[in-house]
Amino acid sequence: MQSVYQHLISLLFLFSSLHVNQLTEGCSCALTHPQDAFCNSEIVIRAKVVGKKLLRDGPFGTMRYTVKQMKMYRGFDNVQHVQHIYTSASESLCGVKFDINKYQYLITGRVYNGKVYTGLCNFSEQWERLSLAQKKGINHRYQLGCNCRIKSCHHLPCMVTSKNECLWTDMLSHFGNSGYQSRHYSCIQQKEGYCSWYRGMTTRDKTTINATEP
Repeated sequence: MQSVYQHLISLLFLFSSLHVNQLTEGCSCALTHPQDAFCNSEIVIRAKVVGKKLLRDGPFGTMRYTVKQMKMYRGFDNVQHVQHIYTSASESLCGVKFDINKYQYLITGRVYNGKVYTGLCNFSEQWERLSLAQKKGINHRYQLGCNCRIKSCHHLPCMVTSKNECLWTDMLSHFGNSGYQSRHYSCIQQKEGYCSWYRGMTTRDKTTINATEP
């Protein structure tokens, strides 16, 4: 009987060890089009990170970044002005690392008890690395498509199933959120509630494609 208990204890220890290893190996996030990241975020700002401090408030701690906010795009009802961004100090728990006094960042996140939190599963990027279409999307186009649904296509065949869907096919070429649709297209609501991919209008390029095209 004692050997049975010892065997059960060994199995429990093994399963718990595997679970801990899964938690500490890394952060796993679903691919998200920047428009979805914008629309699903409680706060979206452009800011320069000017300082950081490790807060010893748990087993891994929290990193508090001090930021100089340049512009707020979303979240006016949640906070008036962002001075600090909070994230896990551990990358395995989806903590984000920002360079200090180097770049302006686009930062998306959520608000909890008046504090702004972000992580690797939120969309954060150096502002200069964003495409012109992404910058225009953040400024106004993405907001026009927040009632649309961007439907991911991982394997063919794929098709839209409602009029408010745009088919996102970047995953077929393994580019995901750095792919062509992510960098150059917004899913915008058109007449009668239909949504379609919109590239933007310039003097040389006036292109609107329908919801099933890449």
